[in-house]
Parts: sequence; structure tokens; C-alpha cells
Amino acid sequence: MTNPKTLLSRIVATGVCVLALGTAACSSLLEVDVPSRVPADDAFVPENASILMNSVIGEFECAFGVAVASGGLLGDELANSSTGNTQWQVDRRDMQTSSTINTGGCGALGPFGSFSVVNWLASGFRTSLEGWTDAQVANRRALLARNAAYQAYSYLLLGEQMCSATVNVGPELTKAQLFALADERFSVAIAEGGATNQADVRDMALVGRARTRLNQGNRTGAAADARLVPAGFVKNATFSAADARRFNPVFNNNNRGAGVTVGPVYRDLRFNGVRDPRVNVTNGNRLGQNQVDALWLQGKYTALDSPIPIARWEEAQLIVAEAELEAGNLPAAVAIINALHARTTPALPPFASTSATEIRAQLVYERRAELFLESHHLNDYQRFALPFTPATGAPFPLGGGFYGSQRCFLIPDLERTTNPNLNGG
Repeated sequence: MTNPKTLLSRIVATGVCVLALGTAACSSLLEVDVPSRVPADDAFVPENASILMNSVIGEFECAFGVAVASGGLLGDELANSSTGNTQWQVDRRDMQTSSTINTGGCGALGPFGSFSVVNWLASGFRTSLEGWTDAQVANRRALLARNAAYQAYSYLLLGEQMCSATVNVGPELTKAQLFALADERFSVAIAEGGATNQADVRDMALVGRARTRLNQGNRTGAAADARLVPAGFVKNATFSAADARRFNPVFNNNNRGAGVTVGPVYRDLRFNGVRDPRVNVTNGNRLGQNQVDALWLQGKYTALDSPIPIARWEEAQLIVAEAELEAGNLPAAVAIINALHARTTPALPPFASTSATEIRAQLVYERRAELFLESHHLNDYQRFALPFTPATGAPFPLGGGFYGSQRCFLIPDLERTTNPNLNGG
């Protein structure tokens, strides 16, 4: 277990390095030997407030990319085409807690390590902001709101992708407890974002809290937030071609590195016989990195610096549609589906049904297509108890063994043996 103070120091030093010297200056925060150079007590001062905020965002964006790629691999959006044994475990759905999965920081396999870094930094920054005055930091309330939004998403994604997790060397938390933490932080971001005229923070947090409340089974509350999101809203995680640490991980691992291929379900996704333009996938006509699996290429992200949506209006609309369906307002749910179809290029045919079962199945499809490779489908696997593709028990094509039934990531043994608040460690 890394000492919190040392870890925070390293992150701050990385933020300083990036801002001062350019993104190529620091390849990994864990490679930066900084405790003697930038002690945490010296880094957490009002003069560094902007640097600390940029560091939170930078660490979150990297962790979010990890969640998109790792979650896509454990779900059915992506499939293994590499020679790496740990990646086989994720794709095969039989991860071993003794492996390195979830033990690394930014860019490592699994969401736990990278989001733990975000939470260390965001928690330390929050404590500092709450102790500083408006005279010391002129935009203090604005920073509190923005920091809350990004930390809330860290809690939310841990809750969606982990079976359970710890936060800041604390005890084991259930999904419900992680969602409760996310809800509280999103509520702060909504209130303070509105009070400080930060529409992007407020709307980002509205989508996030709607997503959180959907996970909590509070569809009415989820829809109330989602309806407030303005049409056209999108909040992106940004990436860069200038630094390997900031590469778009989907494009890098699929199109550039051939270590993952698009999963079979997504290779020719169609609605009523019409190929869905929201899932742009092509046959690479070659083998992946392992020279065994066929390489299918996603076209949603076209470069190393392509942004990935964290939150957007279309997601909010699908949340409203799900709430309308559960409330028995079937025409409203169908209308939202067709509004989304009309926005595709070319437009998809309209959907028509008066069956709640058919509409529910279509909403699952809409989320699969609309939110492809945006961090959602692994959680939908759990929420809707979707069947596995390939099925549990099917032979794994490389490395032996059979596909398992894991639907979420596990706390690694490294955390269990070094966290004093976890299992008596």
C-alpha cells in the first residue's frame, strides 16, 4: 500500500511537470521520484490550486480511459487479440486476484488502481479547499464544484465496474455504498456548479447523478435530473498524441496496437436489417497481435487524441426513456428512441411497439449502440443480467481454459494484504 502523502506528492509533481514542461515531460506519475522534491505539505498551498485541479482532471481522464478499455474487455464490446496473460483473464472473465490486474495506476489494466489515485488527489484537494478562504483562492467555490464532479464520477465508475472496492485505505465498500458517495458528491457539484455559473460542471453532474440514481433504482430521481440536461450537451475526456500516457486507449490498443479486437456482437450491429451507424466497425482483414484472432477495428475514435464522452444529452435521454417505460408511459419511451434514431447519419428506421417487453429490449439495444465504448456496457451487463458472449463454458481460443462468469472486477490481493482497514490486513 502506497503512503497517501507520498502518492499525493507524486501526483502533484506530475501536474507541475505537465504544466511547466509539456506533456512529454512525465511519462508516468509512478515513475516520478518526488517526495523529497515536492512534499505534500508544500504542494497543497493556495498558490497551487489551479495546478491541483488540472492534476485531478488529468488523473481522472486517464482513469476514465482505463475504465472504457478495461470495461469494454470484460464486457463484450472488445475481445482479446494480444499475447498477455493478464488481458486473457479479463476477456475470459476468470480474473485471479493474485494477478497484477487492478494494482497499477494510470494506464494499467483494471479500474481500481487508477481511480484510487484520482480519489487520493481529489480528497486531499477537497480538504485543502475547505480549509482555505476565498481571499486565498478567488475561485475556491468553483474549484470545489469541479473537483466534486470529477470525484463523483470516480466513485460512480468504481461502483459500476468493481464488485466492491475501498476508498482512501478504508474498509471494503459495496456497490450501493459507492453509489451513495457518488450521489453526495454529484449533489455538491450541481449546487455549487450552478451557484458559480459553471454550466458544464452542473450539467456533467446532472448526467452523473441521473446515472447514479438509475443504479440505485431511483428512476424518478434519475429522470428528474436527466430532463434538466440541455440538448447537445457533451462533456469529454481529452487525450493527446503527444504523450503515451495520454493516448486514447481504445484507438491505441485496437487500431494502433492490435492488442484488442471489437467483440463479435458489435461487428455488424443492425436495427431492422439496417447497419447501425453509431457502431462504426470494419474488418481489418488481418490478425491481431497474437496472430490468432481476427482484427476488427472500431471507427468511433479515429486518432490518438480523439476525446471520449464522459456525459452527454443522449445518455440523459435514454435514462428518461427507461424511467418512462417503468412508469408505464410506453409512447414517451418510444418517442425518445425514435428521436435518437432521427439524429443518426443516415437516420435509422423508426421503432414501433406497444409491448413493454419489446420496448425494454429495444432500450437495452439503444444503450448498447448509442453508448458504445463510453464506459456503460459493463454496468448494463449487470443491471439487465445480459447473456455472455461467448457463453460461459465456451473454450477460450488462446491460452487455454474456458470463458467464466465474472461480471465485475475484484479487489486485488495486494490491497487486501496491505490495507489495515480491509479484512484485518
